Amino acid sequence: MPLPDPVPLYGSAYKRDPYPLYARMREAGPIHRVLFPSGVTAWLVTGHAAAQHTLADPRLGKNHERGNDRWRERASIMPEPQHSQLQVHLLHQDPPKHTAMRRFVTDAFAPRRVEELRPRFQEMADALVDALPAGARTADLVQCFAARFPFQVLAEVIGLPPHLAARFRREWGKVVAPVGPTDPGRPAYEALLRELQAYIAEVVADRREHGGDGLLSRLVAARDEGELTPEELDSMIFQLLVAGQEPVTNQITTALVSLMRQPEALARLREEPELMPRAVEELMRLDSAFELTTWRFLAEDADLHGTRVPAGDSVIVSLCAANRDPERFPDPDTLDLDRAQGPHLAFGHGIHFCPGAALARIELQVALATLLARLPGLRLAVPDEELRWIPAVLGRGTAALPVTFDRPVCPYSRGTTA
Repeated sequence: MPLPDPVPLYGSAYKRDPYPLYARMREAGPIHRVLFPSGVTAWLVTGHAAAQHTLADPRLGKNHERGNDRWRERASIMPEPQHSQLQVHLLHQDPPKHTAMRRFVTDAFAPRRVEELRPRFQEMADALVDALPAGARTADLVQCFAARFPFQVLAEVIGLPPHLAARFRREWGKVVAPVGPTDPGRPAYEALLRELQAYIAEVVADRREHGGDGLLSRLVAARDEGELTPEELDSMIFQLLVAGQEPVTNQITTALVSLMRQPEALARLREEPELMPRAVEELMRLDSAFELTTWRFLAEDADLHGTRVPAGDSVIVSLCAANRDPERFPDPDTLDLDRAQGPHLAFGHGIHFCPGAALARIELQVALATLLARLPGLRLAVPDEELRWIPAVLGRGTAALPVTFDRPVCPYSRGTTA
């Protein structure tokens, strides 16, 4: 059966398991016109080689000013003044501005620095398991762990003080969802947006007053010294708070689901924890929390993988489809802890490669190792088909992760009850 044009990328069945559709798309060609639930059409690139080429293609830019009127009508929907004040972060910049802004964050997320913080991250993970109710045998691992651990880590790394971290609301992350002007949820969306913007202003004022050597304080100092505009400062804090934690939350859930679907792999990883770094790479390849990239645009009509793409149309790459390309990864739908891992694209590729990749890797290693070691017998508490996958357009993860397990054990003392 031929693929429709455009290919719809929405619906519960698609979000639960998009991989059969991605396989059909790869087999039919490297690029397809797709339709999102907001009504936005885009060009989706699916194969691994085509994805790498696209992500490094200098003709494609990220700045929203490149988008044409058709795209802007349905995709560029954040109202003013928030759009101008919060949407000029790294994901929406091209060189040389992108290069200048990125240098402000690279030191904070440098591999050596975040590795030094691993013991602190382990303390946080253990504390969350310790906080489970006494005698607990079931839990929602999103609510009690996956939604908390990444934010605690992020706050530590960027220098968000505890009194402000305690007031951050996870619901503010929903402001990146496409909620159009006529959507019934638009008033609630705009209210969340205003709340988040007010919170960012409070963060800026606090760091300006109290200083320090954390990333947030350095960004505020860069603004005061004229190296960043006020809009760039607020946008970078917006990106850190919204994009710096939710993908890790989602990646923890996709990794755990994959492991619980393969109990023998879960058991092996528990018994051979030295496999964890390699296992994390394979789990990210198998089911990435960054399902699709954000928009890219051509400045003029051009050929892209044999298809004529109009200027200003949005071009998106499916990282999940690329990571299961059988031409790059043999038997790609299988979780293989012994896979000779090549370069997956879970963190992107090219100049927009995720600057927090080293931190995310350590977070995932600590989170999974802690949960597997301290929650023996870990398994789903509901049938697999009852898991609720988030409806996010670009991201992939479960809204909740109900599990059951044997009695939690003390840190580093397998077999000793807490």
